[in-house]
Formats: sequence, structure tokens, C-alpha cells
Amino acid sequence: MMKLASRVGKIKPSPTLAITARAQAMKASGRDIIGFGAGEPDFDTPIHIKQAAIRALDAGFTKYTPVGGIDELKDAIAAKLSSENRLEYKRSEIFVSCGAKHTLFNIAQVLFEEGDEVLIPAPYWVSYPDIVVLTGATPVIIQTRESEGFKLRPGDVSSRITARTKALILNSPCNPTGVAYTASELAELAGEIEKSGILIISDDIYEKILYDGLSFSNLAMVSREIRKRTVLVNGVSKSYAMTGWRIGYAAGPEEIITAATDYQSQNTSNPTSIAQKAAVEALKGNQDSLPIMVGEFRKRRDFIVSFLNDIEGVSCMNPQGAFYVFPNVAKLYGKKHRGATIGSSTELSEYLLEEAEVAVVPGAPFGSDDHIRLSYATSMKNIETGLKRIKKAIEALE
Repeated sequence: MMKLASRVGKIKPSPTLAITARAQAMKASGRDIIGFGAGEPDFDTPIHIKQAAIRALDAGFTKYTPVGGIDELKDAIAAKLSSENRLEYKRSEIFVSCGAKHTLFNIAQVLFEEGDEVLIPAPYWVSYPDIVVLTGATPVIIQTRESEGFKLRPGDVSSRITARTKALILNSPCNPTGVAYTASELAELAGEIEKSGILIISDDIYEKILYDGLSFSNLAMVSREIRKRTVLVNGVSKSYAMTGWRIGYAAGPEEIITAATDYQSQNTSNPTSIAQKAAVEALKGNQDSLPIMVGEFRKRRDFIVSFLNDIEGVSCMNPQGAFYVFPNVAKLYGKKHRGATIGSSTELSEYLLEEAEVAVVPGAPFGSDDHIRLSYATSMKNIETGLKRIKKAIEALE
């Protein structure tokens, strides 16, 4: 038997992609599966963005570009960060990758190594711990509390910082909880972080998907001192329904950005040329699609939260951003179906898939086995039908 590298045994396949693939396979076999798994908008990429890509194709813009992205896209990113976030970055402080996940991976590879510790608040996006593990560093999980809105508190950070702590990864709005931090909450966190000198990786990919008048903030916006130690990660995937275009980017200290660009030169080289041109149009062009999409997400959020909270044994917080709900289902554990006991988020998710033909993602890979995650980036018709199936299946438990 062939011996694989030991690092392969340390990582787990993405559960969100796995559940989506399984649901698609079941659909292909003829089963009527409703999927709440995928973390991508169900809207089409706006037409003016697609037209920019077509123009790039017609112009023959199909060759290699600079590894870290074309200057036109870097300038568009810098302009966006300046006008929307009041943060000034030079071209040398920005690099573009093949999606925000790739950006995060590159940054981790140039920053972390064996002996380092990286703080990750839970619940967390499933890929953060594995990205850290692949560097040889150790992910240190900080459990937040649902009773406190799943938000990291200053004391949570200071109590876990050691001489080995290299960085904190903070995602707001958060996948899977939908929690978003206010400027004042981030300022409180910054007070503790400034004492430590650790780095910050701020994952802002859901920046534009916020509800109820909440304004976006990140740690780099809090103070000049924190900005010097913060790497911002963002992209066009979620805000512009461009998940398949694979364009993410980072802005931060020039030394880190240069190293990440050099690292990228040896793994993927440049992001796709025509996708970069499309991203320029996304950032600089008409933004009318954004409030329409966010407004539709808000309607879906309101419906799904209300419906879930009406199911006995289920409670669901109201997310402030992104397009996920993370209902607490722990009161269902111990219930049975055909003699089999439901004892975890994985077992409940399996039950809902097989019996209700509804695909949800277990909370365990996100750091909380008391919960499941549902994406409402699907049609209202699917949401209504899927939730009715979930309710019926839960009521059938004994």
C-alpha cells in the first residue's frame, strides 16, 4: 500500500462540500432532496460583471498575469478599502488569489509553523483549523457562549494568549452563526490584543451581507496600531454571487503580502485572468444588485428563524449577517426513531437526510455539536418545503 505524507492524515474533507455532493448524488438517483448545505448565493452573477469577462475574452486577455494580480484589480481593491473602510493600502500591500480560502491558506503558510498557536473562536468556519494544522501550528479553540451571542469577549482572548500565540482569526459576519461584531465590541477586543502584539487575520468575506441597519467594522478599522498587525481577507464570491470565479484577496503589512505572493508563485501562479477583469467590474461597477440580494436574504432569514423557533426542541438565534442559521438542537438528543437514538448533530443530520430528504450540515465540524447549520441561500419555495419536512421528521421522533 502506498504511504501518503503524514500531513494528509491530519486534515478532514470539508463537511459542507461533502454534504452538498452527497445531496447531489441522491438527487441524481431520483430522490427529491432539498439542500441547505451550500454556502453560496443562489443568485446569478450580475450581467455587467459577466459582460466584463466576455470583453476580456474577446480582447484576448487570456494569458498569464502578475502572480499577485493585475494592477487594475489591486487599484480597485485599494479604492474599495479606502472609500468603504477608511483604510489606505498601496499595491505592494495587496495580493489576489484563487478565492478567499486560497488567500487564507497562503497567508497561513507564510506566517505559521510548528510551535506556533493560532486562536480560533468557536463556532468557526470548518476550514480554519485544518488550514492551521497544515502549517504544523496548533489551532487553539476558544469556545464562545450562545448566551452571549456567540461573541468573543476580551477576557476570552487574554486568558488564552501564551508565549506561543502567533495570531487570532476573526470572521465577522461569521459562518456558521451569522454573528457580526459592532465597532464598539471590536474596540474592546482591540484593547486586549494591543497588549499582546499578536497578529490578526480578519476574514471579511460576508462584509456586505448585513441586516437591520448594522454597519460593517473590522479590527483594522479600530486603530493604527492594530491595522499594522492585521491582514484583511476578502473576495467577490459572496457579495457578487461569484463563487465559481475564484477571486479572493488580502491587504496587510507589505512583508506578509510579499511573502504570500512569492509562496503563491510556486503553487498556482496568478488567479484566472478573465476572472480578475470580472472582479474589477464587480468592485468598480454598478452595485444595484447588492441591496436586492441582501433584501431577499433578510426575508428568508426572518422566515426561517421564525419557523425553526416554532419547532418544539429547537431554538434559533437571529443572525446579523451572512446567510446561515445555526439552530440549537441539543434538546432532541436522546430521542429515538425506529429504535435508533439521536445523540449528535451528525446523527440528526443523517436522519434528516434519509427520512426527510433534507440536507443540513452538522454543527460538530464547526465546533458545536449542539447545533446544525442551514444555509438560506436557496429559494423561498425550497425553504418552506424543507422546513416543513424538518418539522415533520422531528415530530416523528419519540
